[in-house]
Amino acid sequence: MEDEVDRLVAAWRRERPDLDVQPLQVLSRVSRLARHLDRARRTAFAEHGLEPWEFDVLTALRRAGRPYQLSPGQLLTQTLVTSGTMTNRIDRLAGKDLVQRLPDPDDRRGVLVRLTEAGQLKADEALAGLLAHERELLAELSGGQQAELAALLRQLVAPFDNIPG
Repeated sequence: MEDEVDRLVAAWRRERPDLDVQPLQVLSRVSRLARHLDRARRTAFAEHGLEPWEFDVLTALRRAGRPYQLSPGQLLTQTLVTSGTMTNRIDRLAGKDLVQRLPDPDDRRGVLVRLTEAGQLKADEALAGLLAHERELLAELSGGQQAELAALLRQLVAPFDNIPG
């Protein structure tokens, strides 16, 4: 079975036989898959009335476990956005009654962001919808192939995830 990347690589081999275009075999496919995954995720979130950033914040809180709350700083670490961006996101989610701000009992100046019952329901439904879309994307691979691919991608991505700062 030939795909678009095969055609792209063949064209580069013809036009630039002096270059080793082998990395395109993997990384062009990863790039194309990322675009398909982004579309599937946006569709899954839209089906539940969420933007991707809303899903990120709600599910970070949901993964925290009971009482489903984190400090804004912890949310920053998990979602990789700036402090000002996080403040805006918390404001918008609070305006939709998906999260609430509470005083931090350990820091008089601090606050905690807690998932509301509506926010928990929204996060749970959106996650289930996302997983259904992602299963469709992976349907061509057996369970063993998915595990093998996950291990290979982990090996490739881990050095980037473990860079300090």
